[in-house]
Amino acid sequence: MTFLAAMALVLLALCGAPLFIVISAAALLAFYTLGVDHSIVIIEMYRLAANPLLIALMLFAFAGYILAEGNSSVRLVRLSRALLGRLPGGFAVVSLLCCAFFTALTGASGVTIVALGGILLPALLQEKYSENFSLGLLTTSGSLGLLFPPSLPLIIYGVVTSTSIGDLFLAGILPGMLMIGVLSLYCIHKGYTLGLRGDSSFSLPEVCRAAWEAKWEIMLPVVVLGGIFSGVFVLSEAAAVTALYVLLVELFVHRELSIKDMATPIMKTVMMVGGIILILGASLAFNAFLIDQQIPGRILEFMQERVTSKFVFLLLLNLFLLAVGCVLDVFSALVIVVPIILPMAAGYDIHPVHLGIVFLTNLQIGYSTPPIGMNLFIAGLRFEKPMLRLYWASLPFLLLLLFSLALITFIPYLSLFWL
Repeated sequence: MTFLAAMALVLLALCGAPLFIVISAAALLAFYTLGVDHSIVIIEMYRLAANPLLIALMLFAFAGYILAEGNSSVRLVRLSRALLGRLPGGFAVVSLLCCAFFTALTGASGVTIVALGGILLPALLQEKYSENFSLGLLTTSGSLGLLFPPSLPLIIYGVVTSTSIGDLFLAGILPGMLMIGVLSLYCIHKGYTLGLRGDSSFSLPEVCRAAWEAKWEIMLPVVVLGGIFSGVFVLSEAAAVTALYVLLVELFVHRELSIKDMATPIMKTVMMVGGIILILGASLAFNAFLIDQQIPGRILEFMQERVTSKFVFLLLLNLFLLAVGCVLDVFSALVIVVPIILPMAAGYDIHPVHLGIVFLTNLQIGYSTPPIGMNLFIAGLRFEKPMLRLYWASLPFLLLLLFSLALITFIPYLSLFWL
């Protein structure tokens, strides 16, 4: 009976049923089989709703929707054209770098998709990139910055494992650049095949004019990120400053929006963040079931008993961590899984710094891995696209990221070059 119910849930998901219904039903079914009170699902949703990170998520989402309603994307497109001249795929590369930089500061890829997706998607479409390419790019690049300082997951890994955070910051630079470089080459190739090579060579006067026109958009990261780096802002305060800055610029500087136009971005923000709360709350309840049954520990114990080769261990570890990245957020995974795998990795003579980079690389790819990668859910809500379409759109980028993961895993020098 339980098997038939599980198959029915899979069928509902493939048919396009609302995701929070499918995940909530899966959690309820799991706890029913254990005889656990179903109220735990509601408790997890309430616990998530009290998370301070959601305040930052909502404010960044609001700022993103306001910018999307104005002409920010038009100004950014003009500036990218002026800077990159005839480079094929130039704006796609700029989008990658923006997402990686933003994620490095927030430590949360979902926030990156929410905050930048509304600006970059219309800009990519305006540059004549296909919608599938643009969706795949933004969905998978939202977590690229987890390896760059001052990424919060790197810091947490260092605290959990008593590893030097400075060493981790250095170790993440080459692997992070490798992933961005591989995706950038693909973007350039795509731009070349689509004939997106620009129509003029580099012109300094045009760069100056475009930069002056987009000066308020350029100043936004300077103000917000400067506040974070200097220690003036924490993440939620940075989100509030971002929302206020964008609101003042659009209402009183560009005057592209008025007070009466605010209803649309407010409604879109509330609907999207509400959907994310439902999905994440249901996911956390299901994760509680997995943890209660000690599923991660059982899998790793099985590996330890039967695997003797370091190469095979790393291969299986990657598969396991990709699955973990699908069902756990990076912070939960760091606290729950790292203490389990650290002594095992030491038994295979794997450096803890290298393990940390492999761990976070897997998690950031797992966020976009079908069928339940969290970035796919958030992108589906943000861009209002069906999940199956996002699966297909993300596939080329995922394959390239998996290729990068293989290099990072089996060439430790990339993480340990400075030792």
